[in-house]
Amino acid sequence: MFYEMGESPSLIGRIERLFIAVVLGLMTIITFVNVVARYVFNSNVLWAVEATVYLFAWLVLIGAAHCVAITAHLGVDAAVNLLGKKAKRIAALLAVAACLAYAILLLIGSWNYWYPFVSQLSFLTTEDVPMPPGFGWLAFMNGGEPYEKLPRFIPYFVLPLSMVLLTIRWSISAIEILRGKRDTIIASHEVVEELEDRDAHVEASAIPAKEAANG
Repeated sequence: MFYEMGESPSLIGRIERLFIAVVLGLMTIITFVNVVARYVFNSNVLWAVEATVYLFAWLVLIGAAHCVAITAHLGVDAAVNLLGKKAKRIAALLAVAACLAYAILLLIGSWNYWYPFVSQLSFLTTEDVPMPPGFGWLAFMNGGEPYEKLPRFIPYFVLPLSMVLLTIRWSISAIEILRGKRDTIIASHEVVEELEDRDAHVEASAIPAKEAANG
């Protein structure tokens, strides 16, 4: 289901990457249009800033969970690499246990924060973001009245969603460490060394071509 850095992305991984790319693209387009409207036409897209803030939150939080799946988060492992194989595995288990406990706490807190917005506070909307077309069926959440602005429980849903994904990813990391499939929760220095070796090989291969061109 999930994959490590360097492996082929799974269906879920491809969906996540596509989602992140779409959100980043929307942020870029909205910001660009707003800048053009402001400085060229002396106008303003009223909801642009607020929409960009919400999109950025989705990008960061979903991206954080995705980075756990591909071990893309940075970490300091200078001391851990001095340990033996068994001690390194124990250190990894302690680290992933701390990360998992933190993710669970965030999940509980995010759910407690979001749930009131979808229950007794479902009438609250964003300040400026208009309701997208095709969501008229959500009127039952507002006493039968169609929303004119985007209800807050929609953009805020990224909080429990991302924490669920984060909890799942750390749980999978713990299982893989217990099974001996890995002994770290971050990208190892071996990846960096492989990239450096590749760059050195490319540079060395380019030298004869440069000499021939200068011939």
